Amino acid sequence: MASSAFIGSSFILKKKGLKRAGASGTRAVIVGEVANFVAYVYAPAVLVTPLGALSIIVSACLAHFMLKERIQKMGIVGCITCIAGSVVIVIHAPQEHTPSSVQEIWTLATQPAFLIYVAATLSIVLALILHFEPRYGQTNILVYLGICSLMGSLTVVSIKAIGIAIKLTLDGINQMAYPQTWFFLTVAAICVITQLNYLNKALDTFNAAIVSPVYYVMFTTLTIIASVIMFKDWSGQNVSSIASEICGFITVLSGTIILHATREQEPPPPV
Repeated sequence: MASSAFIGSSFILKKKGLKRAGASGTRAVIVGEVANFVAYVYAPAVLVTPLGALSIIVSACLAHFMLKERIQKMGIVGCITCIAGSVVIVIHAPQEHTPSSVQEIWTLATQPAFLIYVAATLSIVLALILHFEPRYGQTNILVYLGICSLMGSLTVVSIKAIGIAIKLTLDGINQMAYPQTWFFLTVAAICVITQLNYLNKALDTFNAAIVSPVYYVMFTTLTIIASVIMFKDWSGQNVSSIASEICGFITVLSGTIILHATREQEPPPPV
């Protein structure tokens, strides 16, 4: 929730266009991402990732009061829908088993099911970069956002592994001597750079009002799939709890789409 508050407010501060506000927006993004990083250490991605929709609500509410971008009636319905879906997810979120070492995380990362997911992800990313981007990158939003979302799912599991390693090290169990820790750090750095590069390309090419909800839906879905495969977040849960989480997730996605579809369009900047 702290992450959502900082990230949501950062968009409004940047949008004010003032130098001091722009600097504050950058700091807010950094603080928000640090809070997000900590959240992934202590909670499963099935819970953390959908709650990122709260940043959209924060942004919409602040825009209503600070930028005079009025929220339509259906936009209010979208906000309430996001909150309701988030509550359902929190109530039925799984209890996560925290790995006791980086080696245990490495065992989870090298299981056949997750290796198949990684191979499929990298194959699709390479195909999008080498074949589809030169031909359809400027016309199809799914090319850039597909690359961002696929790499983002690997970013989250890598950052989660790094966060757990740091937590264990601070608790007195040094994990920095293991090569696996540095491997996860390298993978996270590569994925983050690639992800941000193509997200910037998407924002430069397409309307941000379209990019934001589509990217949120794709990134959240793929992140949950990757986390479920690697960390087995749903193991031990009954069918009704899993079904409730899926319904809550669909509710959050629906609210996000409604909120963005009903927001007022920005007037073009003066020449």
